[in-house]
Amino acid sequence: MKTIYEPGKHIPIVDEADVCVLGGSCTGVFAAVRAARLGAKVVIIEKQNCFGGVATLGLVNIWHSLYDAEFKKQIISGLTEEVVERLEKRSAVRKNSNSPSSAFNLNTEELKIELDQLITESKVKPYLHSFYAAPVVEGDRVKAVIIENKSGRQAIAAKVFIDATGDGDLCYHLGLEHFYAEAIQPPTSCAKLYYGEKLHGFGWQKAIAEKGEEFGLAEDWGWRTFVPGMPNTFMHAETHVFNVDCADAAQLTYSEIEGRRQVRALMDLARKYGPEDVLALVSLPAAIGIRETRHIKAEYQLTERDLLSGTKFHDAVAYGSYRVDIHHADCKGITFKYLDGTQEVIRHGKKAVSRWREETADSPTYYQIPYRCLVPPKFENVLFCGRMIDADPGAFGAVRVMVNLNQLGEAAGVAAFLALDSALPVAEISTQKLREVMAKGGSIIFD
Repeated sequence: MKTIYEPGKHIPIVDEADVCVLGGSCTGVFAAVRAARLGAKVVIIEKQNCFGGVATLGLVNIWHSLYDAEFKKQIISGLTEEVVERLEKRSAVRKNSNSPSSAFNLNTEELKIELDQLITESKVKPYLHSFYAAPVVEGDRVKAVIIENKSGRQAIAAKVFIDATGDGDLCYHLGLEHFYAEAIQPPTSCAKLYYGEKLHGFGWQKAIAEKGEEFGLAEDWGWRTFVPGMPNTFMHAETHVFNVDCADAAQLTYSEIEGRRQVRALMDLARKYGPEDVLALVSLPAAIGIRETRHIKAEYQLTERDLLSGTKFHDAVAYGSYRVDIHHADCKGITFKYLDGTQEVIRHGKKAVSRWREETADSPTYYQIPYRCLVPPKFENVLFCGRMIDADPGAFGAVRVMVNLNQLGEAAGVAAFLALDSALPVAEISTQKLREVMAKGGSIIFD
């Protein structure tokens, strides 16, 4: 590879903080807010023009249940529930009772503004349209990060850094051990579509299976849902871009363009083979919905066995009941595994129901995620939270959804504050104290 020499530069330090969060998804925002509410000076870096990640930029407007698998015991609260309550005041959320597929439909345009409000109220210093570029390291500590924005190349110094970039960019640049799943869950370009009553009953997936090849669409599996406050407007996630690694710049570029092409192809298919009706494209995502790229090795790897057996952890900081949900990398299907031992495999438009284990008298109704999954084995002032979590494919298929990752963001924010307050490396803080402070801040914490 040819190279160009870039002379050394003196880079201005534009901010010095207690905590610097890289990535402004809900996970990153919640990390920043929790640290700031405890008194830390916090900055957050986001490369796009708004916060919310896949929820806002990717148009994915559902959050899953805050209750156990039987819908009897609430297991999630904190900032996820707080944001839902705030959106309710603006008629920007609809609740769905006892659904394993979605508990809340959100108007994610309103969510953008609500996250702005959270950041502002908490006195977090935001940097939008700002790209994280590189770390500055001294020994086993990160001293600063380099960012690029309209004002040029700048540095932000901090005492603790939280990597919430999704792809684990900071951890990757630090040389921390990482890995890829053997079969990466493929990304999806969602879209908001407006159409009339005649198209409400149109079989989108059946049409893709039967006629998709004519429009360059592979046989696929997808879903759709409504948008609160917008009659006849639906969010569609019907297709995937297969065999790509969106942590690679060239493949990410291809994925964005191919994803948008698929949306147009889907609409062309519906116009030709669906009932004659109005059909209009309302919006496309600002970023493709990435399900999985690299994973960062942590002090502990969460396993499918841990999750589906309801393993308890002394340092549990998050809970979930969402099923294992694996989008097939070889196209045409999805696998669901439930805590009660049942599973569903959907391929070629057909659903097969079976058991992944023998039936037992009792089954766990939720699972736990330990703090150790956020702590890398090196660099005493770095934490990570988000879909780069150290988990095997089965565990990742469940914990990757937003209501779970939101909690991990809150845990990282509180842990960062405690590391500062106790003058300890992030790996050595008291996890009992972490859990106590999280509970005082509104999180549900139990054994």
